Amino acid sequence: MQRIVSLLPSATEIVCALGFQDQLVGRSHECDYPQGIDQLPICTKAKFPQGSSAEINQSVAALVKNGLSVYEVLGDVLENIKPDFIVTQSQCEVCAVSMKDVEQAVCQLISSRPEIINLEPVGYQDVFEDILKVGQTLGVASRAQNLVQDLQNRIDLVAKTTEQITQKKSVVCIEWLEPLMNAANWVPTLVEKAGGINLMGEEAHHSHYIQWEDIVSLNPDVILIMPCGFSIDRTLEEIHLLTQLPGWQDLPAIIQKEVYLTDGNQYFNRPGPRLADSVEIISEILYPELFPRKHSKRDWVELEEALETAQV
Repeated sequence: MQRIVSLLPSATEIVCALGFQDQLVGRSHECDYPQGIDQLPICTKAKFPQGSSAEINQSVAALVKNGLSVYEVLGDVLENIKPDFIVTQSQCEVCAVSMKDVEQAVCQLISSRPEIINLEPVGYQDVFEDILKVGQTLGVASRAQNLVQDLQNRIDLVAKTTEQITQKKSVVCIEWLEPLMNAANWVPTLVEKAGGINLMGEEAHHSHYIQWEDIVSLNPDVILIMPCGFSIDRTLEEIHLLTQLPGWQDLPAIIQKEVYLTDGNQYFNRPGPRLADSVEIISEILYPELFPRKHSKRDWVELEEALETAQV
């Protein structure tokens, strides 16, 4: 039996989807899916305090500017559980524990000398390559290939269904509230697979700061709000940062009730198996006449409805 530690949520989902949940012996502080994962020992912690979007951004930016890691690997915990494999990433030092932090912990503390599986999901196709990498390393290459094929089949079914649409909707995806950031990396492709026209953010490029005036000038048909690491309830706590912007009420997407909150934490910001769900969520939002709703209002909800419910 292999002893596996996953230090980012998407990797945990990949490991479990490949059939190794019972062989996971440790997780990051952010790993919370699938059910039962929260019983595992926590092997990381954040170096910044929780707070508002602006406060989190300032704290993380200060750490990065000073060349410091945003997260800490708990080497003593890893030493006690003695993993054979540690799954980590080198795509984003702000998103999860970095490869260099894990390497340092392994060199200094861990007597079991685990093999490090490093994931680098910069763009859409990278997500599937990472699934194959994990499968190959854990000795289930064919199982990983089948998983990738199943996920791609689900996404292709959505894409094929939207081919008939002659008037496709334009979309802006917001990944952070203060300062405003667009969603990029794999998200532009998710939008396109769901039949939308992505207006901001480039495939296989990092997200970046944007101005509210940029969104106004683009005049999207639909706005999707998916802050990184935020549930819908958490986003609602700071939604005033958007709704109080000048001209918000005059934007056609707001008037037409085409602004939606999504669970960015569980779906769009996790480069793992549930990106297929993310495509399906976008398709349900954009074209409900073609895609009957399958996902709950914990996964996505129209903004005005969410605000009315929050006031009850």
